[in-house]
Amino acid sequence: MLDISRLRVLRAVIATGSIRAGSTALGYTPSAVSQQLAALQRETGLQLFERAGRGIEPTVAGRVLATEAEALFEAVGRVERTVGDLRAGRVGSLSIRYFGSAGAAWLAPTVAALRTEFPDLRLDLRMSESTPGEADVDIFVEEAGVEHHGQIVTRRLAEDPYVAVVRVDDPLADLAEVPLTDLADRHWVDNDFRAGPCRQVLLDACSLAGFSPRFVVETHDYRTAMSFVATGIGLTVVPALGVGELPDDLTTVAVTSPTPVRHIGIAVKKSIAGHPAAQRAVELLEGLVRAGSSHS
Repeated sequence: MLDISRLRVLRAVIATGSIRAGSTALGYTPSAVSQQLAALQRETGLQLFERAGRGIEPTVAGRVLATEAEALFEAVGRVERTVGDLRAGRVGSLSIRYFGSAGAAWLAPTVAALRTEFPDLRLDLRMSESTPGEADVDIFVEEAGVEHHGQIVTRRLAEDPYVAVVRVDDPLADLAEVPLTDLADRHWVDNDFRAGPCRQVLLDACSLAGFSPRFVVETHDYRTAMSFVATGIGLTVVPALGVGELPDDLTTVAVTSPTPVRHIGIAVKKSIAGHPAAQRAVELLEGLVRAGSSHS
């Protein structure tokens, strides 16, 4: 393996025409430059310079080697620029995993800002509700009693209270809030496809209120559940983040005594916690949460 620094010395001496001028350009002493050239000749087994009066002249071999080295220095320069870009978060990739309602509320503006600020960054976006830690950045619903492995850093992102979704002609529609116990005898539309943390938050709150919901329809997502509510078959209780834009015939009522609340966390892999794009993603998400809270 040829020594790149010695090739750089060769190029400088040939470009400037002398050892003294080359040493000045490089910030070395003439003696150090001579030693580097002698070492390169031993390394290559080639005579790279020959005497010419009181100075030296590059041989054909020396000129060819210096010319061929140009492509190497251009490549090294590109690598060095890439290292700088990676440190600044301008290139590379960032994976973000999210669950449905968080993605609908926060992901589009976050991604738009990241693409503007880091145009060469490749974003890998995945919707999933499994344990955080697979992606670089995870938006997830916290689960009671679940400990996360030591390779991620987690923090609370938001608190998301549940609300009742009812028809506008429902007697509840005129109320600012309703105690959860008042919903015990109503028909409910289920809205979750699995016994995950979001569903468990609701069931636990109902248990504290002394009843189990009377589900008359089973659906697997909030939007479908709300379409059933619009038919008059029953009401559904969903996290506020999952409501989105309601049709004119539906409205929401705050639920109290107790209020079911799911806690939304954000996890970042420790290995990329210092990555500017990862840090910016967290800042953007926290900003959207704060903006949403100030408007609610």
